[in-house]
Amino acid sequence: MKTRKFLSIAFMALVFGATSFAQKTVMVGGAAMYPTKNIVENALNSKDHTTLVAAVKAAGLVETLQSKGPFTVFAPTNAAFNKLPKGTVETLLMPENMKMLQSILTYHVVAGKMNASDIAKAIKKGKGKATMKTVSGGTLTAWMKGKDLYISDENMNKAKVTIADVNQSNGVIHVINAVVLPKK
Repeated sequence: MKTRKFLSIAFMALVFGATSFAQKTVMVGGAAMYPTKNIVENALNSKDHTTLVAAVKAAGLVETLQSKGPFTVFAPTNAAFNKLPKGTVETLLMPENMKMLQSILTYHVVAGKMNASDIAKAIKKGKGKATMKTVSGGTLTAWMKGKDLYISDENMNKAKVTIADVNQSNGVIHVINAVVLPKK
């Protein structure tokens, strides 16, 4: 009986252990993004996402992005934020602009976990485009150009996914090269 129980536990450990190894650790901004850590824990270590982390903190969204989720986050890099008109980021980080900042940040988040292959399937099913409802209530459109995945906002601005499938304990991050904005 003890042997059967031991083997049963060993088998379960093997099965569940293999599941965690199936998700690989990805390097983003010079830091390892561990699938066992949540979105915020990983983003804090990326030197390419310091502006995003500061914005998430200023918007009071840290607790939300540490919750169970799952979430799909399209994470703009510092270079993406630098493409915005001069002074935009500083203005958005002001306490009186918190609601606007929250709206912009939650526009980069889709409820549920959508890996690049899930998005590609939706694009194929949608005959070249897939729409995704954001947490802010807006819509992002995903599409492919060759083998590259892009998203467009409601203003027709586009962002390329530069690093896909950065798995987290509460979802997935896709690094993007531009900030997408909700309809004005």
